[in-house]
Amino acid sequence: MSIVAQLGAGEQRLWRLVAERCKDSADLASIDKKIWDLFGERWAIMFTDLSGFSRGVESFGIIHFLQVIYEYNTLVAPIIDDHQGFLLKVEGDSLMALFRRPDSALRCAVEMQQACQRINKRRSEEEAILLCVGLGYGDVLRVGEHEVFGAEVNATSKLGEDTANSNEILVTGAIEERCRETEGVAFAPMDVSIPGAASVFRVDY
Repeated sequence: MSIVAQLGAGEQRLWRLVAERCKDSADLASIDKKIWDLFGERWAIMFTDLSGFSRGVESFGIIHFLQVIYEYNTLVAPIIDDHQGFLLKVEGDSLMALFRRPDSALRCAVEMQQACQRINKRRSEEEAILLCVGLGYGDVLRVGEHEVFGAEVNATSKLGEDTANSNEILVTGAIEERCRETEGVAFAPMDVSIPGAASVFRVDY
């Protein structure tokens, strides 16, 4: 059985179109239009990560940090729900969520950071939940229940998982443009280059 045959109906449709695109005689513009017509959507994207996870595992053991991940997921999942977000994927100490409205994603990120910081006040250093968040907004290809593809997805992943420090929220220019009037936050431009993002901002909250 081929790999494609094991996928869901939406994923099979996408990869059949991609296979058509590989042919020498392919009408790329027509195929791309079909793909965007079938799967194109506009979302705000959130990627999160826990700072120091790998180093902490070496020091305190994986079971301890499985507990930290469990407590973190239990803490933030209801916050995502409250802001009309969809928790799309959880992988290790990282999660991905989608929001229809950029301001909902931003407010959710702020509340998640604040909730983690409140809990950390009564925890030891090794038990602290040190959250890093990246946010983006734009057109994506959403395929099935758990997959999205697009430039803003790539940029947001880089911000949340590789660039943001603990307690930080980093956003692409697409978020800043639509949320700059949001009360209680300010945006500080950052001198970093992230593929897929024309500009990057740190959120002061």
